[in-house]
Amino acid sequence: MSLLSICESIQVTELSTAIREGALYYPIIGGVHLLAIALFGGMLLAVDVRLLGWGMKSCTVSDVVGQLRAWKRVGFVVVVASGVLLGWAEPLKLYHSKSFWIKMAIFLLVGVHALVFRKAVYGNPERLDEASSMPTEAKLAAALSLILWAGLVFSGRLIAFDE
Repeated sequence: MSLLSICESIQVTELSTAIREGALYYPIIGGVHLLAIALFGGMLLAVDVRLLGWGMKSCTVSDVVGQLRAWKRVGFVVVVASGVLLGWAEPLKLYHSKSFWIKMAIFLLVGVHALVFRKAVYGNPERLDEASSMPTEAKLAAALSLILWAGLVFSGRLIAFDE
């Protein structure tokens, strides 16, 4: 079974049709998706700004990371869940969308980023508190995080303009 035939099968499900053709489902899910992006993105930005030393210097890295971790997780789960529902509504459009495939490639890179920097940066913020200056690895993680997530949001927004 090809990816195209899977998308065609999803397109005709009751859930796909209801979200796509219902008067309120798609806009409500889209609104929730945007609010969750704002929540998750704000938490992510705060952590990255602290890692880069651009702000919140009076707070320890472990405090910033620790206090925002739960909110980041909630935001991420809601972003992904609502994104899947939006994708379920229009799988054929997404299959043919270059912006969607760019977004998925960036999303894959986000996962690689998380795996690469989890142990050294995000999984042990207390170690960063003890350093005399922010390690280059932490600054690199933060800069890449900002670039990747901005690219993800930007490419996601461009999906609406693909033909």
